[in-house]
Amino acid sequence: MFVPCGTAARRDFKGFTLLMPSVSVGNVGQLVIDLVISTLDMPKVGYFYTDCLVPMVGNNPYATAEENSTELSINAEVYSLPSKKLVVLQIRSPFIKNKYRSFCQTVLSWVKSSKCARVILLSSSHAYQRDDQQLHGTPLRYLLSPTIQKTVGDQMQKLNWKEMEKVAAYPEINNAEKVLHIPGGGITKLLFTERILLSMSFSFVLKKKNWVEHQPAYSHFKKTTNCSKEIPMAVLLKFCSEGDNIPDALALVNYLNEWLQLIKNEQSSSTTTTASHWKIPSSWRLLFGSGLPPALF
Repeated sequence: MFVPCGTAARRDFKGFTLLMPSVSVGNVGQLVIDLVISTLDMPKVGYFYTDCLVPMVGNNPYATAEENSTELSINAEVYSLPSKKLVVLQIRSPFIKNKYRSFCQTVLSWVKSSKCARVILLSSSHAYQRDDQQLHGTPLRYLLSPTIQKTVGDQMQKLNWKEMEKVAAYPEINNAEKVLHIPGGGITKLLFTERILLSMSFSFVLKKKNWVEHQPAYSHFKKTTNCSKEIPMAVLLKFCSEGDNIPDALALVNYLNEWLQLIKNEQSSSTTTTASHWKIPSSWRLLFGSGLPPALF
């Protein structure tokens, strides 16, 4: 449940683009959200009150002075920048077991009630689990829902972006049947493939995992559902491995910037914005701990 904070906080984000991360391999999506919030100096407008995430509290991760360094932050917070029609949900802790679907339902319900125009999910996937076709070219990929495909599909072609490939459901047994496979992607596949069902809270077809695809009611529901009720969604992801994932985050945020033009490179006509144009949050100084105590040497 979204809880606004401050007297000027708004509940209606009509026409806004929602950026949110998936808690995935390398935490790349979350690092990208950090860069966006820090660079655009986005003010906090609320938080998510949910029992689906591990509870946590900490200091302000985007502190710029001693005065605001003591502000508290929690596991799921919302930031907004009306001038760019942008709202951002940052997730800072992992999911509690078996709470993935509940969280997705809550988020999509909020997206509909707040009248957001579209959702862009930032994610990542295990590099070592790529198949042969995914080893070629850029490690960056995108996915578009049918409703957003109509409006931005041509733009993706002009950017020469590569769509996420489907892989064989049963490799070397039946290569004809293709499925979407995002290993290490967290809630990415759930949120993208079931956005219609989850957004409409069609509860009786979601009672049991793998149950819905074999039921006549599910097939009837898919045929009779009006596509206009689907939430427009795009997924941007990068193949990567665990470790120092700052370069992965910079690559993905530049990928996002090619599309949304959140910031512009004034020094060059190149569409690729360099790392120096993104403001690194103060909290990243402790990304790998506080260092070794001098007393050890």
